[in-house]
Amino acid sequence: MTYILAIDQGTTSSRAILFDAGLKVKAIAQEEFPQHFPASGWVEHDPGDIWSSVAGTTRSVIEKAKVGAKDIAAIGITNQRETTLVWDRKTGEPIHRAIVWQDRRTSDMCQRLKAEGHEPMISERTGLLLDPYFSGTKLAWLLDNVEGARARAVAGELLFGTVDCFLIWKLTGGKVHATDATNAARTLIYNIHKGAWDKDILKILNIPEEMLPEVRDCASDFGTTRADLFGREIPIYGVAGDQQAATIGQACFAPGMMKSTYGTGCFALLNTGAKPVASKNRLLTTIAYQFDGKPTYALEGSIFIAGAVVQWLRDGLKIIRDAAETKALAEAADPAQDVVLVPAFVGLGAPYWNANCRGAIYGLTRNSGPAEFAKAALESVGYQTRDLLEAMRADWDGAAEGVLRVDGGMTASDWAMQFLSDIIGAPVDRPDVLETTALGAAWLAGSRAGVYPDAEGFAKAWALNRRFEPGMAETLRDEKYARWKRAVAATMTV
Repeated sequence: MTYILAIDQGTTSSRAILFDAGLKVKAIAQEEFPQHFPASGWVEHDPGDIWSSVAGTTRSVIEKAKVGAKDIAAIGITNQRETTLVWDRKTGEPIHRAIVWQDRRTSDMCQRLKAEGHEPMISERTGLLLDPYFSGTKLAWLLDNVEGARARAVAGELLFGTVDCFLIWKLTGGKVHATDATNAARTLIYNIHKGAWDKDILKILNIPEEMLPEVRDCASDFGTTRADLFGREIPIYGVAGDQQAATIGQACFAPGMMKSTYGTGCFALLNTGAKPVASKNRLLTTIAYQFDGKPTYALEGSIFIAGAVVQWLRDGLKIIRDAAETKALAEAADPAQDVVLVPAFVGLGAPYWNANCRGAIYGLTRNSGPAEFAKAALESVGYQTRDLLEAMRADWDGAAEGVLRVDGGMTASDWAMQFLSDIIGAPVDRPDVLETTALGAAWLAGSRAGVYPDAEGFAKAWALNRRFEPGMAETLRDEKYARWKRAVAATMTV
């Protein structure tokens, strides 16, 4: 058995990737699924779409690779984090659509909890801020707003889980209700210092502990798949939230190493080692990974809109048909125009954490057009990344101005990566394997299955595709970044 199957369940699509014994991609299958926006700031997924797309792509990738289930040693799962599901313990039937991590419907609840003075305690124990982003208030909303949900939860009839947990439950035929430490750490109800669900926070949010999954290491036994899915039972040996999986896939195992992933959003993680670092700059303290019951911590900055800003150019403004077109447009933009786009479509994430502000464009002239919009969209991702790195450096002495490892779909844009290097004033390394999120999940499962080397051996195998070096003059870099900061300040006051 020389293959590892990685399930990468994302915000807009599900993917299955088959890796061989040499950690090379054998085959990929991908399926997009619908997004639901029932109200302003609300984002939902149909759990049936999540499951059917995962089941479909896993079968498809096996067929495409022309291998049998007997050739697959183990499965690793990585997933969109914070997205919240509640389902019936007996039937598996969800009680509501999944509430997606981008959803802002619990803003008022978060403000009330802050006014009641709960944020300092919750932040100290979870490493998170009181923000609608996280699962805890989403779960509380479901219990409060779905008829009969709270009574059923108290009676032990309902289960809560993030997407990984839901997939494990479905894959094992309801035999395993478990998650890993990285996903648990994003719920707002998990004490990252004690490694346990926090009873005081559960009481504040009125969440029955009976609903919650067991928390395990990232490389652990999460049960075996139903035999009817693939023709034989396959063990699930690895689970990590998508950004932590990317950190692992980038081999950021040493304190001080940083990675930034550019998908729908952008997420930068800085490995801080065995001790959690409390942020003074509104970053998150989280678990990077957990092996043998010992967590390694990270500082994380989360940007809600990165690659999604290119989707907006395509689907909202309809000025491009394909993401690749942004390069030519950005190069054709009028250099005399200083158009700044603040893509706060669902509020601003770190380090601002403003759930209520919305996107804005500054510096428009009569001559502004598609080229200037495309350039401003790509630049917004670089500016937001610099915001995160500045905060990390202020929080931790170990966050020196070193190399930033990048991954995700947007890193295919040489223009965007060069601007990123220019605006942060540091080298940007793009790896040979851009599928680092899936690679991290595959390595977790494969190392436990004995197919892949240990962390040290895996780190040695990391290979560079291209390094982008900063070429922008420091005065111009500072001038452009100052303009961005003014635009953000203005956006938050509207």
